[in-house]
Amino acid sequence: MMNGQNIWRLPALLALGRSVGALAYESRSGHAPWYPPLIAGAGTVGKRLIDGPYVEEAMALIKRLEPDSYSEFLVDFLTQGRRRFGSNWMYADIVTVLLGLCDILQPATYLEIGVRRGRSLCAVAAKHPECRLIGFDLWVDGYAGMPNPGPDFVRAELRKVGHTGTVDLIDGDSHRTVAAYLSERPELTLDLITVDGDHSVEGAFADLCDTVPRLAVGGALVLDDIAHPDLPDLRTLWNDVIVSDPRFSTWGYTEVGYGVGFALRRY
Repeated sequence: MMNGQNIWRLPALLALGRSVGALAYESRSGHAPWYPPLIAGAGTVGKRLIDGPYVEEAMALIKRLEPDSYSEFLVDFLTQGRRRFGSNWMYADIVTVLLGLCDILQPATYLEIGVRRGRSLCAVAAKHPECRLIGFDLWVDGYAGMPNPGPDFVRAELRKVGHTGTVDLIDGDSHRTVAAYLSERPELTLDLITVDGDHSVEGAFADLCDTVPRLAVGGALVLDDIAHPDLPDLRTLWNDVIVSDPRFSTWGYTEVGYGVGFALRRY
């Protein structure tokens, strides 16, 4: 904030001429569409994510993929949560949110910044094998102290979950590669976006500015780590840039873990 005004503002969202049908109101013939197109907001969708089977689905997905120390920890964490608190346990992370959003949105196009080993890409692919996947990463060796094998490894993981659609995995700095990729494809619209790359405020904001204008009405943006104890500025960015913007309906989970938020484009 500067002089009481928010200096972080997204650019204008493109008028894409299409919407994600699952969340868009269909006007009856002769009836004026008085409201913005979105027929279900983030509160409705978020309740379905929490009430649905997505913790169990996330564990099943992780077990299909090549393990690492984080995935092994996560399965144990989810198992203990369910055992101790049963169906009353409220939990969400990037994988459970993507699984639930895919059930609702039925996305045809998914763009992700911050692929690493491809777990969240695989969540989308497992739900929609024909979905067009677009991923950007630097694939830094030993990222977070764990193996980070690169695009060929990610493609192999996608095959494990039966992905049959096109996949573009772009290696390099997202602050250059994303804008270049999208500028070469001015017709491309996105049903689902995840921003989980550069976790600095400036970097995450730049990734949002590059991708969100292509989000279709009724489409969803996911931002990970909004409750990470080492990254408090990400939560501030989420609130200042996305939650405060009337163009979006938003939902966030910050109770345990690193937190996750999603936003639906209203108009």
